[in-house]
Amino acid sequence: MFRQRHTNMSTCKAAAGFSMIELLIVVAVLGIITSLAIPSLLASRRAANEGSAQSSLRTIHSSQAVYHATSGNGRYGTRAQLLTQNLIDPVIGAAVPKSGYTFTITPDNTASPANFFSFGVPANTGSLTRTGTRSFTIAQDGVLRGKVADVGPSDHTEAVTSAIWPAIIN
Repeated sequence: MFRQRHTNMSTCKAAAGFSMIELLIVVAVLGIITSLAIPSLLASRRAANEGSAQSSLRTIHSSQAVYHATSGNGRYGTRAQLLTQNLIDPVIGAAVPKSGYTFTITPDNTASPANFFSFGVPANTGSLTRTGTRSFTIAQDGVLRGKVADVGPSDHTEAVTSAIWPAIIN
């Protein structure tokens, strides 16, 4: 009887746990799954950042239209003026990145008629930490434009030129 118990205990001990080969196979499978999932996750994050940037630029355009018709008396507002009137998000008003994009607001009230343009560019352009692949611009005409670039338009004329900044259709 003692011998039988001893045999059963050694059998149970041998069956418990995983072998080193089994653990390596599990680690390899997890590594493959991770290597396939991470690029998709990063691409999804960039797409979400771009959608947020487009929405923020549309908000800036709406804010400029409200300012132009009310407080501005026919003039467009600066970032500080729009923020003072509570027309833009405090993050955009503070000139810090929002959802991976930085934004500029440039009114030109010396032109006749007055105009403005605004653009958003990816805040981080490193290969692994890139926050967006496209830059976007909008002007007083309300057409959202974008292109693959890490810089915005240099002036109002470039911001409304469809050959340089094609319209975003969505």
